[in-house]
Amino acid sequence: MLRFLGLLTSILLVLCCLTVAQDNSKADIFGGYQFTHLALGHDVTGHVNLNGWNASLSGYFNRYLGISVDFSGVYGSPFEVSTKIYPYLAGPIVRFPVSAKLTPFAHLLFGGAHINASAQGLGGSDNSFAWALGGGLDVNVSRRFDVRLAQVDWLRTQFVDSTQSNVRCSGGIVFKF
Repeated sequence: MLRFLGLLTSILLVLCCLTVAQDNSKADIFGGYQFTHLALGHDVTGHVNLNGWNASLSGYFNRYLGISVDFSGVYGSPFEVSTKIYPYLAGPIVRFPVSAKLTPFAHLLFGGAHINASAQGLGGSDNSFAWALGGGLDVNVSRRFDVRLAQVDWLRTQFVDSTQSNVRCSGGIVFKF
């Protein structure tokens, strides 16, 4: 799995470099805070909130269409269980520059996720196919810098033979190249 992830990241980095060379193209790097509402099951007690980070690299083929690689990590101790979740996703991104100051975007990302959980000396981990559908709003501050006011995704995972429909919200800074 790590070889596949390394190969995918290398290919996307090369594509990003190629897109930067084009006249209308850009690449950007996002980094910031992430809040995830994790749905563990169908009952009310199966919902927990986790906090962490989110980072992505996006390269654009033209003014509107590109490809994005997204990594994140969230952490918490719900129900006295130390939990760490790491999604790694990639897919198309579409942005809609509506003005000189606002750039909404949407993306559909596919990949995987890894979870580690431990309590009272016992622990376990699992890997899952994951996908995310969402988007957000960037506020253009300067030619090289944006503030990601909000990014909201519906993140779907399937840990321990149970499907989770999670909501993740991110915000932070975007460096444009």
